[in-house]
Amino acid sequence: MPIYRYLPVDSLPGCAECGPGIELLQRLSDAPLTACPSCGTAVARVLSAPQVVSGGAHLLRESHVAKHGFTQYRRAGKGVYEKTTGKGPDYISGD
Repeated sequence: MPIYRYLPVDSLPGCAECGPGIELLQRLSDAPLTACPSCGTAVARVLSAPQVVSGGAHLLRESHVAKHGFTQYRRAGKGVYEKTTGKGPDYISGD
């Protein structure tokens, strides 16, 4: 469900609730709000930028891992891991 933002239509400031703007979680099928619920001032829905989450793949980059003080290893063989970035031993082995 999207969050819609409403602002007063007239140049009047409105009340403390609608003056800075009202953010309302509504279904797409819900009718738009036409008046402030507390003072009755006419309000209109305004366009705002959507929030887009693109994923966290950048958090696993070697430069990001090393910058935050972690060490990253990759599997080199059965039970053997080699260091790709960070401090620590070059290899870890289960033997």
